[in-house]
Amino acid sequence: MRIGQQYEQAAGERATGWEFAWLDGRDVGSEPSWSYPAMARTLLRRASSALDLDTGSGELLAELAPLPPHTVAVESWARNTPVARDRLAPLAVEVLTELPGGEDEFDVVLSRHGRLPADDIVRLLRRDGTVLSQQVGSDDLAELNVALGAPPAHRQPWNADVAVTRLTAAGLEVIDVREERPPVTFHDVGAVVRQLRDLPWQIRDFSPRLYQEPLDRLDTYIRLHGGFTVTAHRFLVEAVRP
Repeated sequence: MRIGQQYEQAAGERATGWEFAWLDGRDVGSEPSWSYPAMARTLLRRASSALDLDTGSGELLAELAPLPPHTVAVESWARNTPVARDRLAPLAVEVLTELPGGEDEFDVVLSRHGRLPADDIVRLLRRDGTVLSQQVGSDDLAELNVALGAPPAHRQPWNADVAVTRLTAAGLEVIDVREERPPVTFHDVGAVVRQLRDLPWQIRDFSPRLYQEPLDRLDTYIRLHGGFTVTAHRFLVEAVRP
């Protein structure tokens, strides 16, 4: 099999939600020092209502059960929505494709690697309600773009400072901010191709054929050095509505 065909085979079909089963057994990356699920569980245990933004296929929200009696999830990607509904239906979670239109509805708003619409969060949170979000920063895997000769993934910076400024301007009080850049190591070029398939915003015009030459060079580097290490970019913000 030609190496270009191997790349195409590695690309395959995009995963549903954020379940990257193809990573099983591969030591690709490390998580930040905080535990978003543990922090989210603490908030949910004392809440009567919760909203999960961009829930994907609902896998993380389901893992956080038991959930508040009034829990709503939002997922606008058509491929994810029915999967999320099937997964969350036994937990009595309604899955919407757009943000709820009401006000003062939720004790907790969660967003893990999803959107962070500050004005809508203020509208939807009750007084003393909390928003907890873990975000992927704009520097995420930037060295991968450089190695493949691709343009940066983001035109504007997206980091903890920017998020705090937006949330504060909307009227929220930020009570916790953390930001880290853990290492991510790719041990074979197939993992690189699969990563770029599942995260299409990283290199927007990516295809194995279009990038075959730099992929070949990266494949040689990984074989010589045992891996290619880049940095992830994660930040966490927790804020309350006074």
